[in-house]
Amino acid sequence: MKSIVFFWILRLAVAVILVQTLYFKFTGSEESVYIFSALGVEPYGRIGTGIAELITAILILIPRTSLVGAVIGCGVMVGAIFAHLFVLGIEVKNDGGTLFILALITFLCCVGLVFKDRTRIMNLLN
Repeated sequence: MKSIVFFWILRLAVAVILVQTLYFKFTGSEESVYIFSALGVEPYGRIGTGIAELITAILILIPRTSLVGAVIGCGVMVGAIFAHLFVLGIEVKNDGGTLFILALITFLCCVGLVFKDRTRIMNLLN
């Protein structure tokens, strides 16, 4: 029972973080436009990432598809983390590193969810 609650907390954390950032991506907030312009993929990268994050948030909340959502979430967050480390820097527009920390939290939660279902993954690969 405790593990079920723990993994639901991981799912909710990912979904809340991803959905919360969608507003900024889809409305073209100054910070989002700055980030994706610095990466050279504005506006298509911003909108595409927003769509991927929305799909991830939905999939992760549905128990049957949470593994797929967690795998997609890992991929999206690896991209975000690498963008911070190699292009943007940890701090973006004086945010104190908040976006980087949220990307790390989301990535770690997704890794935890993938790890939980590691036997399902192994069965699919065999």
